[in-house]
Amino acid sequence: MLLLPRAVRIHLAAAPVDMRKSIDGLFVHVQRVLVADAYSGHLFVFVSKRRDKVKVLAWDGGGFLLLYKRLEAGRFRMPVVADDATSVQLDSTQLAMLLDGIDVSRVRRPVQWQPPGQPAESQGTSSRR
Repeated sequence: MLLLPRAVRIHLAAAPVDMRKSIDGLFVHVQRVLVADAYSGHLFVFVSKRRDKVKVLAWDGGGFLLLYKRLEAGRFRMPVVADDATSVQLDSTQLAMLLDGIDVSRVRRPVQWQPPGQPAESQGTSSRR
């Protein structure tokens, strides 16, 4: 289980990435392709072309962290990504499911309860997912 503050965003790269890239190569990919700040403290997730390897890059304030997972059998299940998108944002639950091989695109969240008379926009998320 991943416990991350809600302020930490998780960006999954839409296109496969060469897994020979290490911290410096992934840093450049974040800056140039994803057009994001690699020093933000957010997590940047990259999946290999065969979808059997994943790398997660993060800045922890004193240096970069690189997490690597290789599946011995099976493939990571990618969520649906728009054709023109360079990345898709995940929450920590979706990242944990992705790393466990669960197909995130098939998981349906229940409608979140809202207090009576409270518009859904006031909590910053839609009541439908």
